[in-house]
Amino acid sequence: MIVRAAAVQAAPVYFDLSASIDKAVSLVSSAAAMGAKLVAFPETWLPGYPAWLDCCRDVALWDYEPVKKVYARLMENSVVVPGPATDAMAEAAREHSIVLNIGVHERVVEGPGRGTLYNTMLTFADDGSLVNRHRKIMPTYTERMIWGEGDGASLHAAATAVGRVGGLTCWEHWMPLARHVLHASGEDIHIAAWPQVKEMNLIASRHYAFEGRCFVIATGALLRARELPRELELIEELKQDPNAFVLSGGSAIISPDGSVLAGPLYGEETILTADLDLSMIAEESLALDVTGHYSRPDLFEVKLKGEAR
Repeated sequence: MIVRAAAVQAAPVYFDLSASIDKAVSLVSSAAAMGAKLVAFPETWLPGYPAWLDCCRDVALWDYEPVKKVYARLMENSVVVPGPATDAMAEAAREHSIVLNIGVHERVVEGPGRGTLYNTMLTFADDGSLVNRHRKIMPTYTERMIWGEGDGASLHAAATAVGRVGGLTCWEHWMPLARHVLHASGEDIHIAAWPQVKEMNLIASRHYAFEGRCFVIATGALLRARELPRELELIEELKQDPNAFVLSGGSAIISPDGSVLAGPLYGEETILTADLDLSMIAEESLALDVTGHYSRPDLFEVKLKGEAR
């Protein structure tokens, strides 16, 4: 089977959930018109990665009013699952008969945890059903200020019309056991969602494809300094050029032998596509299958603990 995959490299309407949903639906339509059957967006694209954690001053100060206001605005524009945003994404997937993967800030509105956000990857099948909700299991560094930890119940590939699709977010790609659990679930196509695909992120994505003998869609977003929250003060180097890219894309599509099929592209809004010949997975598995003939189960055992909380 040959699957045309698309990596969306674009800027959301930062901190505006409604406008970002409209833009996402339009981008899905454009990708479908290009023949895509799988469309992937970057990390927390709805309504934008919190680059202000690294690009603005004093964000870690205790009880700092500007940061509290930014967090409240982010929460107001985050995605409830299920809710209007997921309904819109499901309808886009169903209308165009595509598998859709998109990163969101997820907000809990009922029960415990109403003050916590999650970095969540949503995967919709081509009939619009939500087939996986993966909450990032370990936010990185300053990200821990705004996101809770996800559980491991979502660490698996989902069966879809384009094959078995799984995904990890950002630095989860440097968690060896998380990678192995996903490999064991039989991924054909892996979504590697990043804020941007810098050099080391591309290396991690290519390594994942080679190790897991799967195709990898590495997605990166665009964001300029002028789009960061006005409540916060930019770091000095960004004050000089409000048009400077804070996130510059770098999206790429990678084959099971680790070679790059498309990209990486930087500094431009685009939809990157490539045709994935899934028969290549079997060809590359001849030499390496880390959960099969290369796994040495007599020596090693990996167990995923527990169920969803």
